[in-house]
Amino acid sequence: MTAAYQSEFIDLCVQLGVLKFGRFTLKSGRVSPYFFNAGLFNTGVAINAVGRAYASALGASGMSFDMLFGPAYKGIPLVTVTAAALAQQGRNVPFAYNRKEAKDHGEGGSIVGSPLTGRVLIVDDVITAGTAIRESIDVIQRAGARPAGVLLALDRQEIAAGSRLSAVQEVRETFQIPVVAVLSLADLMAHMAIPGREADLRNLQDYRERYGLQSEA
Repeated sequence: MTAAYQSEFIDLCVQLGVLKFGRFTLKSGRVSPYFFNAGLFNTGVAINAVGRAYASALGASGMSFDMLFGPAYKGIPLVTVTAAALAQQGRNVPFAYNRKEAKDHGEGGSIVGSPLTGRVLIVDDVITAGTAIRESIDVIQRAGARPAGVLLALDRQEIAAGSRLSAVQEVRETFQIPVVAVLSLADLMAHMAIPGREADLRNLQDYRERYGLQSEA
């Protein structure tokens, strides 16, 4: 059963076209019954709702952290609205993000925002190959801080070709840090278990049987 904030987030994603059901060929070549495009959170109302969902997922997780970090580029608005939503809940948390290219004038450097210190939580949309997360962890460690975990919009719970683990599990296993998502494929399936969505649910079940984790480790 999905939590209230998860159901609200799914409804928002469907309304905005961020989450679509149908037939989509992914970069991997797999044909997926759903597609998630976080770039369509492109209005003030939408991104405000995203921040609330991220903050709710973070609160439900019980993760401990001192500050937030958003990897460029998609992580920049996500880390900003998450910090704002946490502030509305009474928790004032510093945050930072990186530039793709270091700035050689003005304040200089590649980090914008609060200095990276203590336990740093990485905020992003999804983990595909894990490249952005690995780069973020390297940035955090080089600053003398340590990664506290990762917060995502969606965990596809999908095993990569030639692997026994999902992208999220690989990050957990490699770096020994928690990864929390607002939604998972299992959450989508639970939400679809209602009259009128039988076809979508059946397609999700078929996809999970072929490519997904049968249980989350």
